[in-house]
Parts: sequence; structure tokens; C-alpha cells
Amino acid sequence: MHLLNAMDLHEFISAAKSAGYLTTIDREVDPYLEVARIAAELDGRPVLFTRVKGSAYPVVIGACSDRHYFGLALSTPADQVMFRLADALAAPEPLPVVESAPCQEVVEATVDLTAIPFLTHYASDGGAYASAAVAFIDDPDTGPNASYHRLLRLDRAHLAARLVERRGTDAAWRKAGIEGLPVAICIGLPLHVLLAASMAPAPGVDEMTIAQALAPTPLAVCANGIRVPAAAEFVLEGRITKQLVAEGPFVDLTGTYDFVRQQPVVEIDRVTHRRDAIYQALLPGRLEHRLLMGMPREPTIYAEVNRVAQCRNVHVTPGGASWLHAVVQIAKRSPDDGPRAIEAAFRGHGSLKHVVVVDEDVNPFDPNDVEWAIATRFQADRDLVVLTDQPSSSLDPSAHHVPGQKSRTAKMGLDATLCWDTPAGPRDPDAYKRV
Repeated sequence: MHLLNAMDLHEFISAAKSAGYLTTIDREVDPYLEVARIAAELDGRPVLFTRVKGSAYPVVIGACSDRHYFGLALSTPADQVMFRLADALAAPEPLPVVESAPCQEVVEATVDLTAIPFLTHYASDGGAYASAAVAFIDDPDTGPNASYHRLLRLDRAHLAARLVERRGTDAAWRKAGIEGLPVAICIGLPLHVLLAASMAPAPGVDEMTIAQALAPTPLAVCANGIRVPAAAEFVLEGRITKQLVAEGPFVDLTGTYDFVRQQPVVEIDRVTHRRDAIYQALLPGRLEHRLLMGMPREPTIYAEVNRVAQCRNVHVTPGGASWLHAVVQIAKRSPDDGPRAIEAAFRGHGSLKHVVVVDEDVNPFDPNDVEWAIATRFQADRDLVVLTDQPSSSLDPSAHHVPGQKSRTAKMGLDATLCWDTPAGPRDPDAYKRV
């Protein structure tokens, strides 16, 4: 009997194959540039590389590159995944802990990160990276935290981790003593765990309790005391040290190279994995990277907009790098619902730069439909909201960046809903009817 009844990565690959989604590459491929090149050509599809040069482990990439794959993993229609996330965020569940876990079937006698097929994605990258790694830490004040960190392989036992300033891992690391911060890094996780780890719940809320609300997520205890999902493919146990090293260049969410920074060195002292472990990667700046970043912001926007208007759906759009742009669909019930929804959307996702608010008859997932709403229902002198000098995302290359400070930008909201020129609605509703 299988230990878990949620869909782990192996089961997802089997389900994707049965559904006709999976592409399998059986010839030998090189983790230096070749895997990434093939994945780019097949962007939007899960790809399994069964023979990887220099490694005993197969590589899967693209598992999270389409909403339908999350729907498959959660047995949910693709357009309903956001609502599953919203429900889980609102009602986290306690986590079970197991004594025997797939992620600890094999304990390596020595640490050798070169045996794991970290990928070099682009020719100007700083080196071979783990791009789908989730770090699990315990903050002494707020408790367990799970978050993504790109990891540059330095040698057989050391990595450089990009820690975003003022976020969970960075805050805990800065509080740690000279011995560093204990960490367990998981590579190869169920899709619902990857989604939960991408979310930004309130301080003190463990992302894995959100995962448990999506699907069963038993945890295993590492030798250093950190708890990790039992279904992980690889677990790298160690500590984030106080030593700094140059990290980068690396292509980030916007498809542009991020800055080279001095970042902490992670020392790995134990590696465990499944007997049949599969290495999971994602292609930086492409669909999978964008969906994992953007989709988990949709329920937080949805929740904030719902406080001021009747929100029907939210789409953080791929054209805005699945981070900087969103479309919010509302059921308009008052003249001020559009501007209120704009302000709420910015509260729901602090890095959001531009937002469009549309009516129920406009499909927020169809860019042509959204552009039609802007063309026919928006007037710049009436429906444009501009906010200057706002906190911004470090991922926006056009924002104002000062080292050590929060980036700043201008933000824009477009109210592309029907104009209510009377308290009860449009004076001439027939003028706005769609064929």
C-alpha cells in the first residue's frame, strides 16, 4: 500500500502520460544548456529526460507549465484551481508526521552534489543551478517556513542561495547565530506542495498547512530537526552559513538577467532521496516559472477585492511576467466598485504594477476579450488610476532600485467596467451590449 494518497511527482508523471501531456526524451542529453534548450522548444509541456549525461537520475521539467496540470494533480477543472487555493489559504489544516518516508529511503554515505543533475539553463548563467528547490526552515519567532530559492552549485557540498531581503528565510537567517540557520532543501515535490510553497500567508502560518488543505501532505523529520514533505524526491540537509559569495547571473521571472549579489553559502552535510528519485527542474523566465509565481497571488488578490466588491475571478497574466499584471473580474454593483477593486488588488499583491478590472461578461483569461473591454469601456480621463512612488518588485528592471532599499515604481489601474452614469447603472445599457 502506498504511503501517500495524494499525487506525488511520480504519480503526476504517470497521469500526465496517460492524458497525453507528457513528452519523453530517451536519448542522452547534457545538463549543460541542452536540457534547457529542448525544454524551451517544448515550453508548456511536461518533459521527462530519462538519460542525463553524468547522472544516474532522470530529469523532469515543465510539470507546472499549464493550469491544466495543476487541475490534473488536484482533480479540479483548470479554471477552478484559484478557488481551491483561496479555500486552502482561508482554512489551513494541521499536518501529520510519519516515521517512514519515501524521501528518506536512501541516505547517501557522502555528500556529492555533482551527482545531482543541476542544470545550466543559459550560456551567461553563473553556473549550474537548482531552479525548483524549496527550502524549509524554522524561524524561532514565527515557526516553520517554506520558500523557493535558486541555488548555485559551488562544489560537492556547497551552494549559494539567493535570499530575497525582508522575506521569511532572510529574516530567520539574519537572526541566526554564527553557526548559521538549519535548512532542509527539497527538490522534486508534489504539485500542490509547490503551489503552497509559492504562497505568502500571514506571518506564523506554515505553508505546508495550506498544502495539507489542498491534499494530504505528511511530513518527515530530518536529522537536523527540520520537517519536510515525505513525498519529496531529494532532501539536502545542512545550514545557511554567514559566509557570502557572488551569486548570479541568473535569468529571473521577467526573462531578464537579475543582478549579481553577495549571497549566503549553504553547507550540505546530508543527502537523502527516494530509491527511484527523479530530479525536478524548471526553466527560468518561462511558463512554469511564471505560473508558480503568479497563480498563488491570485487568491490573495481575490480575497482583498472580495472585501470591497463581488470578485468573480482573478488572472495574473503571463504577458506581465505572471507577476506585474493582473485582470480582476467583478460583478459590478455600485459606481465605485471599479476603483475600489483596483486599490484592493494592489493590497492583495504588493508587487503588482498594472491591473485591469472587467465585468462578468469579459473573460479575464482571454487577452483579446480584456483588450476589447479597454477599447470599448475605458476612458483615460475618467477610469485611470495612477499611484506614484509605490513599493515595487525587484524583478521590474524599469523600477527605481537602490541597494538595501525596497524598489519603487508608479502603478496603474484601468477600470474597464461599464460606466455607471446613474446610481443604478448605465444610462443607456443597450449601448454596451455585446453581440
